[in-house]
This record gives sequence, structure tokens and C-alpha cells, in this order.
Amino acid sequence: MSQEPEGDVKPKLNLNIGYEGQNVTVKVKANMKFQKIFEVVEKRFQKDSGTFKFVFEGQRITPEDTPGSLGMEDGDQIDAFLMQVGGGDPLST
Repeated sequence: MSQEPEGDVKPKLNLNIGYEGQNVTVKVKANMKFQKIFEVVEKRFQKDSGTFKFVFEGQRITPEDTPGSLGMEDGDQIDAFLMQVGGGDPLST
């Protein structure tokens, strides 16, 4: 008898993350939480944890999202932007 994998094997997706003209590709499972993906990408871009915000098709990605919950497909592009700190009006009281 052959050992065929069951139908519950989830395919992996290659997601492209871009930041300032640089791209990295990460291979992920559809049910992997983005918290883990964020950490990997920040290390690859040599940034501290929490440095980026990530956007897919104009929608901000949260750490609890998964590629599957956002309907992502193999080869999709995610944009990374530096988080802005501050920005409040210092003169308002």
C-alpha cells in the first residue's frame, strides 16, 4: 500500500513583503497567525519588533489575522510601512 498524504495537508503560500523597494518572500501556511510572520519579516529587514505596519490590498493586517482569513493566494504582495510614533498636536490642551 502506498502512503498518500490525507486531504488535510494545507498547502504553503509564498507571500511577497515589500519595504522601500526591497522585497522578501516568506513561505507560510494559510492558518499561520501574522504575529509570527511579522517577526520573521522584521528580522529579515533588520528592524526591531513592532517597527512596521503591514497592509494587504489597502487593509491593515493585525497580528491575529491569517493569510487564509484574508483570502490570500500564492504570490500575493504585502506592503510594509514604518510605524509613525507621535504626531499629536503639542499645542492642544
